[in-house]
Amino acid sequence: MLHIGCHLSSSKGFAAMGRQALELEADTFQFFTRNPRGSRAKDLDAADAAALVQLMAEHRFAPIIAHAPYTLNLCGESEGNREFARETMADDLRRLEHVPGQYYNFHPGSHVGQGVETGIDLIAQGLNAILTPDLHTTVLLETMAGKGSEVGSRFEELRAILDRVELSAKMGVCLDTCHVSDGGYDIIRDLDGVLEEFDRILGLNRLKAVHLNDSKNPPGSRKDRHACIGQGEIGLEALARVVRHPALRDLPFCLETPNELPGYRREIALMREQAEL
Repeated sequence: MLHIGCHLSSSKGFAAMGRQALELEADTFQFFTRNPRGSRAKDLDAADAAALVQLMAEHRFAPIIAHAPYTLNLCGESEGNREFARETMADDLRRLEHVPGQYYNFHPGSHVGQGVETGIDLIAQGLNAILTPDLHTTVLLETMAGKGSEVGSRFEELRAILDRVELSAKMGVCLDTCHVSDGGYDIIRDLDGVLEEFDRILGLNRLKAVHLNDSKNPPGSRKDRHACIGQGEIGLEALARVVRHPALRDLPFCLETPNELPGYRREIALMREQAEL
């Protein structure tokens, strides 16, 4: 069975997101831990978090994905920016202990002219300051499209980060189909080859989740502009091969397409249908 969901608003709380996912016939979902362009988080309601845990158990949800704000940059040029990112991520992970066993996804960061190697070192230093042995959440590095000075558009860069993280067993990777295509990996014509390369460099055991998105730009464009399923340059046929691939089919898939809830409902149904072909 395909485990699929979409990005939901966390404004009404944990349990409300779980109920909304069920209404969409989803069995996973993603949400921002706080305002994606800001820094403040609502007070956590422990009873609400417990209600979501119960709902997920009753309906056999796949792991859900908490997404860090876009503003965080562990490899920012100023120590103030890096400290803000570390403190925010540490706070997010403390909150997620109320919903244990889930995923926390973040964009590795932008080196802003310091160079990729410096960026990799700073990201790893940040993670080493954040991760603790008793953590019940797996932290995911997201594959990036490579726009600007982004770190993480190449599998080798993600591997270099993981190699420097002391508690790397707490880490995994989220593969974004738009990002890897825009980054130059040919998932349209050579999905097997891309996954073989991922396995050789990172290990498929590190792959924990997939962001399922079409792209408004051709492969290798390094643009990062998501499109609805089947309306972009990747296309429905290629994305159907992604959800059917034996190395991926048991992972949670999350749509980040430019949709409202009715559009997400249609795409969830469409990809469930494609997964069974």
